[in-house]
Amino acid sequence: MTDAQPVRSAEPSARALADRLDVARPLALLQRMVRFDSRTETPGEAQLAKWLVDYMTELGLDAWLDEVSPGRYNAIGVFKGSGGDVPGAASLLFNGHIDTNPATEGWTVDPWGAHTTDEVIYGLGVSNMKAGCASYLSAVEALIRGGFRPAADVTLTFVVGELQGGIGTVKMIEHGVRADYFINCEPTDVQALTLHAGAFNFTVELTGVTRHLSKREESVDAIVAACALVPRLNALTFSGATDERHAEVNRCNVGVIHGALGRTLEEWRPPQIADFVRLVGTGRYAPSQSVESVLADLRRELDRLESEFPGLRAEVFPQEKVTDRPDMPPFEVSADSRIVRTVNTAYEAVRGTAQPTGAIKPCCFFGSDAAHLSKAGMEGIVCGPGGKYNTMPDERVELVDYYDMIRMHMLAIEEVCGRGN
Repeated sequence: MTDAQPVRSAEPSARALADRLDVARPLALLQRMVRFDSRTETPGEAQLAKWLVDYMTELGLDAWLDEVSPGRYNAIGVFKGSGGDVPGAASLLFNGHIDTNPATEGWTVDPWGAHTTDEVIYGLGVSNMKAGCASYLSAVEALIRGGFRPAADVTLTFVVGELQGGIGTVKMIEHGVRADYFINCEPTDVQALTLHAGAFNFTVELTGVTRHLSKREESVDAIVAACALVPRLNALTFSGATDERHAEVNRCNVGVIHGALGRTLEEWRPPQIADFVRLVGTGRYAPSQSVESVLADLRRELDRLESEFPGLRAEVFPQEKVTDRPDMPPFEVSADSRIVRTVNTAYEAVRGTAQPTGAIKPCCFFGSDAAHLSKAGMEGIVCGPGGKYNTMPDERVELVDYYDMIRMHMLAIEEVCGRGN
């Protein structure tokens, strides 16, 4: 929690406050957030959400818990603007998720220990994406403590369920939380991501003809067919992309394969040729493409496979979904939009060089809640600290990126929301 009253000064600029940012406070905040075990759908999600509401309340924000489902909450806070006639002032929303992936094998430090060196901070979810969340909370705290007040509102959203298709952000939007512009702080290594793919999971089922291995020549081996199919699917670029940028965010991957006898996938009888294989994969597609066009492309590959393996039957369909998990659609914003130019300008002011902008790889293959926010009519961008050490053992974030992101947010708030009277 905060331990001192804001230090007021006469109409301070965000740039002046960013230049003298006390990094000790943001580091302590991020360390505290990492120490919450907030893996998806665990009690730690709600514990962190409640802690964030208390923190924001003590800073002077209007803050509340936004129920997503029984026992699961987003944390929302609003840094109220002063109002008044400030030309160009618009509201700005920051978005990030506090749920994390599972802990994997291979860690050499405590995943929740927030181990810190001079260069990095370690922790489960620190890259995806507690550093992003802490960066905008720290930016607002630094502005408040420096006596800065925006003309228009700044909304801070800390959601759950992004790793489940964006459940928390979808619910938040349904509850009326929105702004003119947004910055989603998923890990991009502080680059400006203006285009990312939509994510679509699919199931392929191959049905062959079984025989005893003594009569293998009479069989249609579903496993052999699957072995031919997988490399083709993994190499696919989907049809219908309107330009090269859209085609570049295409990617297909088969992540699950299971073959044996019958739909029950009996494994105890290897002398018989396998007559059934189930594949589960994912496709990444651009805004000019669709789930329907992806399914059509997959169908064409299956037609080709059936012609090569006479007697094989191949089907493709959307993977069965948990009913409360939304699809993660694609996202795109013009590089000439106000919010992109604002973040570009803030980056150059902080780092003295032009910000990499566009369909940045590998980030363009990720999904994000930016797609839901954009679909709700808000204009925004994806830009956050972390990325290169994302979702891996000893996940970590370079502190220079975290601190620079805070400074960039401070400048963006003044540019978009204006300086209050």
